[in-house]
Amino acid sequence: MSDAAPLRLVLASASPARRKSLQAAGIEPDVLVSGVDESLVVTDRAEELCLELARLKAQAVLTRLRPTDDERTLVLGCDSVLAFDGEVLGKPADSTDATRRWERMRGRSGVLHSGHCLIDIVAGRRAEAVASTTVHFADVSDDEIATYVATGEPLAVAGAFTIDGLGGPFVERIEGDPGTVVGLSLPLLRRLLADLDCRITDLWTKVAPGNQTVEPLG
Repeated sequence: MSDAAPLRLVLASASPARRKSLQAAGIEPDVLVSGVDESLVVTDRAEELCLELARLKAQAVLTRLRPTDDERTLVLGCDSVLAFDGEVLGKPADSTDATRRWERMRGRSGVLHSGHCLIDIVAGRRAEAVASTTVHFADVSDDEIATYVATGEPLAVAGAFTIDGLGGPFVERIEGDPGTVVGLSLPLLRRLLADLDCRITDLWTKVAPGNQTVEPLG
């Protein structure tokens, strides 16, 4: 670990999936929801949209923080959209919208873009980039779509699907980083941290114990 001031990561997102991704990687972020109105940004370019929204979320949370001398605070804003069939798809408007999307997406593919904006409060520096992953959807039935939409899960996520929840069985395969589809790419976060002269290992708050005995399954 570094001898410099300890790092504090503030996640500017209400997404439980993003927080779980960080926690699984040994990082316990503070969470502050940005409250940004996503409808304020209008563009038909998916990468531009998700990055601008990630930037706005990080900046909105930034204004609510007060840095201290004994720690270095970083704010991470993220946003995801699905580029499909020439359209940019965020969260569905309602269950009817989610159903129509799945009727179009089944058996086809789209590209999930996740924008990341990382800001170092004290240094006033920013690193940002977009991670993109191609998603191939299963040819699901009308009944599967109706049952999935009825759970409410598709209404809360960009593109109306997940790979780490109930929607996982409806994704045949992906080309790229699975974290991008969840909404936070850990390899990209590592690179953004390096751009700000930080190491992702300095954010670790828990490390697996050595000499751990793992009971074999089956």
